[in-house]
Amino acid sequence: MSEITITESAQEYLANLLKDQNTPGIGVRIFITQPGTPYAETCLAYCRPGEQKPEDKPMAFAEFTAWIDGVSETFLEDAVVDYASDRMGGQLTIKAPNAKVPMINDDSPLTERVNYYLQTEINPGLASHGGQVKLIDIEDGVVILQFGGGCQGCGQADFTLKEGIEKTLLERIPELKGVRDVTDHSNRENAYY
Repeated sequence: MSEITITESAQEYLANLLKDQNTPGIGVRIFITQPGTPYAETCLAYCRPGEQKPEDKPMAFAEFTAWIDGVSETFLEDAVVDYASDRMGGQLTIKAPNAKVPMINDDSPLTERVNYYLQTEINPGLASHGGQVKLIDIEDGVVILQFGGGCQGCGQADFTLKEGIEKTLLERIPELKGVRDVTDHSNRENAYY
């Protein structure tokens, strides 16, 4: 079972919401749509008795059961469901840091492993400059990348490519031979300087 935390304040809030449904045995179901992709969304929905799926895993609390979607389980690792009160009433939040991250291992296809490190290690750093990089192709062990956002047209793109991206990818995936940039850097409209 993955490590999902539902804080005491969230448990209390959910228990009160569920009581208002007047349905004995109603719980919640936590799942992710499009897990492991940049479009992943973490969802929490009512789950009436019998609506859970056979692969769902129950998390029993004093006043209700939370059903964890079996397909989403690994992507919900380290997720936190919390409720914070504020002047407007409050807000239930779900933070699932692994929802958008594809699960990989040494047997995963090369493109999946490259995309994994681009999404988890490279792009978070480039985002601070309003940029990102995406995989175009892999030819004979050379990763072909395209910069976008603030990285397109940036004077530091070559340095970032060789000293940051290439070093990281070669360290993580030893069978790679290098990286190549196919970005048209003549467009400097949004470049970060």
